[in-house]
Parts: sequence; structure tokens; C-alpha cells
Amino acid sequence: MRSTAGSTAPTGTRPEPEGRILRFTTAERLVHRATGYLMLLCLVSAACLYIGPLALLVGRRHLMVTVHEWSGISLPLPFLLGLFSPAFRADLRRLNRFAVYDRQWLRAVRRRRRSPEARPAGKFNAGQKLYAGWIAGAVLVMMFTGLLMWFMGLLPAISRTSAIFVHDILAWAITFVLIGHMRRAFEDPEARLGMRTGFVSRSWADRHHSRWLGEKREDDGRPTVE
Repeated sequence: MRSTAGSTAPTGTRPEPEGRILRFTTAERLVHRATGYLMLLCLVSAACLYIGPLALLVGRRHLMVTVHEWSGISLPLPFLLGLFSPAFRADLRRLNRFAVYDRQWLRAVRRRRRSPEARPAGKFNAGQKLYAGWIAGAVLVMMFTGLLMWFMGLLPAISRTSAIFVHDILAWAITFVLIGHMRRAFEDPEARLGMRTGFVSRSWADRHHSRWLGEKREDDGRPTVE
């Protein structure tokens, strides 16, 4: 693969529009979108099973159970397919690293300081890293307790009641966290545009993810590699 000084993407990718910068590749956007749809399907089918008036309105309980079970068990699939993408694997490494400036970002949030200088961030800020780690752990626990409820003979020592309790409590927690995540997304049209098209403005990147933009500028200045 070849890249030239001054270019912002490897040969074979879409050129960046003037004044904009590539934030997410097609593979990354598809993983995010597919995971979001599966999560939404899980939550909607769960609501149709456990919220009385909604269950009566929709009916078809057996169908809702089947949809809930298979959408839940399929949740890791987009992630696993995404591992074939180098860009997706690079983002996973970024999400798993907590830098010094991430602690500064968290201190600024706690003190309600909103200036870009007070909240330095790489491609992902500290809040996004914490969210990604929490939601990944929560999904694993939900899958484990869901399998215990689906196949009661897996671990006889753990009662069905305990599995249902953990599953239900965590489902509510995930619901509230996802609502907060979507609320933050709707407050930032540029971030949504980046997830929809892959590109964001350089001014937005400089304001919210200055460390990442600095890395991109360093990459742009590197000599041609054959």
C-alpha cells in the first residue's frame, strides 16, 4: 500500500473533501451501525416481553422471545467481523489505552470546564473510552445470564432467579446509559456526520480531538512509503 506526503488516506480509499478529515472507515461505521441495530432489537423485544401494556399490544410472545434470544446472541458478531479491519483493530487499541491527558479530561468534566484546552483528547476522549469498556462488559454479562436462562442445565448451581435478577437490572442500566449516549450524539451534529459519512471537519477535530488531529498531521508529513 502506498501513501504520499500530504495525503490523508492510503491509496484505494476515498479522497478527503477539502477541509474535512477521515475519522471512520466504512468497516468501522458498519460495525457501529450493526451493533446499534442489534442492541435496539434486543431492547425493543425485551420491552415487548416485560412491559405489560406493550406485551398486550404486540402479542406474539413466542416470536418476541425468539427475536430477543437471537439478536442477543448475535451481538458480538459485528465486533468479530470488524476484527478483519486494520482500522477497527487500531481503534480498539486506542480505546484500551488510558493516557495522562484522559485524566485531565475527566478532571475538567468534574470541574465543568468546557474549553478545548481543558479537555484534550485523542481520537476518543476519556468518556468514550469508559463507555466502550462498560458497554462491552455489560454485554458479556447479559449474554452469560441470558444463556443461563435459555439453557437451564449449563450451571445448575446458579438459580434461574439469580440470572433473571442480574439480567433485568443490567438491562435497565444499559437502557439508561444508551439513552445518555444517544443524547450526547444528538447534541453534536458533526459527530453524527462523522459516523454517517466517515468525515468530520478539521475545525471540529481540532476543538474536540486535538491530540488525534496532531497525529494525523504527523502522518501527513511522513515521506512516501512503497
